[in-house]
Amino acid sequence: MSTQTVNDAERPARRGQLRRSLRQWFDTASTPLPEGAAADRIDGLRALPFAVLHLACLGAIWTGVSTVAVLTAVALYALRMFALTGFYHRYFSHRTFRTSRTVQFVFALIGAACVQRGPLWWAAHHRHHHRHADTAADPHSPQVHGFLWSHMGWFLTPRAFRTELERVPDLARYPELRLLDRYDTLVPVLLAVALYAIGTWMQHIAPGLHTSGMQMLVWGFFISTVVLFHATVTINSLAHRFGSRRFDTRDDSRNNPLLAVLTFGEGWHNNHHFFPGSARQGFRWWEIDLTWYGLKLMSALGLVHDLKPVPAWVLARAEH
Repeated sequence: MSTQTVNDAERPARRGQLRRSLRQWFDTASTPLPEGAAADRIDGLRALPFAVLHLACLGAIWTGVSTVAVLTAVALYALRMFALTGFYHRYFSHRTFRTSRTVQFVFALIGAACVQRGPLWWAAHHRHHHRHADTAADPHSPQVHGFLWSHMGWFLTPRAFRTELERVPDLARYPELRLLDRYDTLVPVLLAVALYAIGTWMQHIAPGLHTSGMQMLVWGFFISTVVLFHATVTINSLAHRFGSRRFDTRDDSRNNPLLAVLTFGEGWHNNHHFFPGSARQGFRWWEIDLTWYGLKLMSALGLVHDLKPVPAWVLARAEH
C-alpha cells in the first residue's frame, strides 16, 4: 500500500478526532481521560480558548475605551466575583448557608459566566483541595507544584478538567446543575453575544457615549473576565505564600488584606482554612469581607438564610 493511500485512509480518523476534541469545548461529558502521564499534562487544544481569551484583551488597542465600557467591565467583575465567592465557594463548596432552588440556580448561572467552569466542577475540586491542601495530592499547591502551575496550569490538564461527581453528591442530585456543569461554555458565549449586541445598539441610539459592539465585547467580556480569573486564582498561588498566619493549620494558608479586597473576602485564607464552615471569612470587624456583607443583605431580603457564623471558640482561639 502506498504512502498516499495510507494518508487518505487516516484522514477521516483524524477529522473525527478533531471533531471530538472540539466538542469537548462545549460538552464536558464527552471528555475522555487519557492513560498515564498524559492525563496530567496541559492539553494544548483545550488551552487554546484560554490563550485566545487573553489575547483578545489586546483588542482594546483598536476599540478604544469609554466610560460606559469600563463601568460595564467593573460591574460584571463585581457581580461575577460575588457569585464565585458567595455561591461557588461558600455555598456550593462549603454549604455555609441555605437558599431556595431558584436562587441557587440563578447564582450558578452567573458563576458559569465567569469562565471558571460549572458549579459542580468548582465545588468538587475545592473540596478536594481542602482535604489535601499543600500536599502532593493538591493540584494547585504552590509549595509542591510552583507558582505558574498553581496559578493557571493545573486546570488545563485532562484529569483536572473532569468533574468528580462522587465528591459532590449533594449537588449532583439537581439535574439543572448537572446540565449547567456539562455545557458550562454556553453561558459565557451568550454573555459575550449579549454585550456585543448591547454595544451595537448603544452606538446607534446614543453615539455620544462613544461605545460600540466590539468595545463592549473587549472590555465587558474579555478584559473583565481575564482580570476576574487572575484575581480569583491568586488565592491558590499567592494566598498560600504571602501574608500572615493567625492559625497554625496543617497547610500554608495566609491572610492577605490586599487579596481580600480584590476577591471580596477570600484573602482571609488562613481564617478560612482553620474554619471553613463559616459564611464569613473576615473573622474580625476590621477584616473587610464584601461577600459577607452581600450575603447579610441577601439574608435581610429573605433570599438566603441560616448563615453560619464564626463560632465563639474560633474567635477565642484567634486571640492567641
